[in-house]
Amino acid sequence: MKKSKGLFSYRTRPIITVKRTSGFGMKPSRGSLRGSQVGDSGVVASGNAGSKEACAKPLPALRKVEEDSVTSTIYPIDTGKAPQVTAFFDPASNTISYVVRDPASDACAAIDPVLDFDYASGRIGFKSAGRIVDFIRENGLKLEWLIETHAHADHLSAAPYIQEKLGGKIGIGERICEIQEAFGKIFNEGTEFQRDGSQFDRLFKDGDTYAIGCFTAFAMHTPGHTPACMTHVIGNSAFVGDTLFMPDGGTARADFPGGDARQLYRSIKKVLSLPPQMRLFMCHDYGPGQREIRWETTVAEERASNIHVRDGIGEDEFVAMRTARDKTLGMPKLIIPSIQVNMRAGHLPEPEADGKSFLKVPLNGL
Repeated sequence: MKKSKGLFSYRTRPIITVKRTSGFGMKPSRGSLRGSQVGDSGVVASGNAGSKEACAKPLPALRKVEEDSVTSTIYPIDTGKAPQVTAFFDPASNTISYVVRDPASDACAAIDPVLDFDYASGRIGFKSAGRIVDFIRENGLKLEWLIETHAHADHLSAAPYIQEKLGGKIGIGERICEIQEAFGKIFNEGTEFQRDGSQFDRLFKDGDTYAIGCFTAFAMHTPGHTPACMTHVIGNSAFVGDTLFMPDGGTARADFPGGDARQLYRSIKKVLSLPPQMRLFMCHDYGPGQREIRWETTVAEERASNIHVRDGIGEDEFVAMRTARDKTLGMPKLIIPSIQVNMRAGHLPEPEADGKSFLKVPLNGL
């Protein structure tokens, strides 16, 4: 992995007061839309709810997915089991959050939930998170996990808010510590900010498994966009975070501190070594060419037509393209507040003497 760049410390001044607001906001539509396009409510369910059945089943077959020419990991892939996936689209950040349910039980997980944030006023809100909370409550589900695919730079995490309402454990990749170290310096956090990942309930290593009802989910380390990126595989469905976009959207950028285009290519190839029928769920979609927002595809579709990494595009070609493209991109508009909150597992910075939390803006720090 290449060395991180732009990690110098700068004098910072807190200029944004973060105020709390109350209320869950709008309730989600409970329709049974099928597929991967957004409805009027921004809530879409896919998969088959099925009938409840006993969890006792044969263990899934083990499959080796090559990470690179030197190392590999054995993963418990089981494409014979289909979770029920409900998507929640946030138009402000073009983020898709998910509730993933085991049809044979009431267990579920929430993936990449969004906390509303108005940068101009410094106000946070819970409309997006409230839709997830309401959906889980209305369907009588038990939240077991709150999964962060990585430390997001384009939205704030609502994991602690949802955890307070419904329980569950917050998990992220173990290399979040590198993000904390790098951005702890950028934001001049001082020694009181812990850089050991202890803000999270679970730090996932490559190949780690965890239970969602009868499902044995597992984490694949897929760095490149950030060092801590993980793809989470639950039955026949993989949640890829920002590593991949829809085939016409290409791939994530790799120029953040700790990012690496070559590593990103290898991580994507690792994901695309999963079975061709594996469903892939994106964290973002921007509707290229003004098409409707979509977020679900398959390994086979990505390999056939992804504009950046379809079969036949080599590593050097990808790295050259990705590096040149990243030089043209501006910083995400919410990267400064997002990283400060997300490296704390979604918690706001500790309040000062007046009880208010502040975010910092490092001048010339990014």
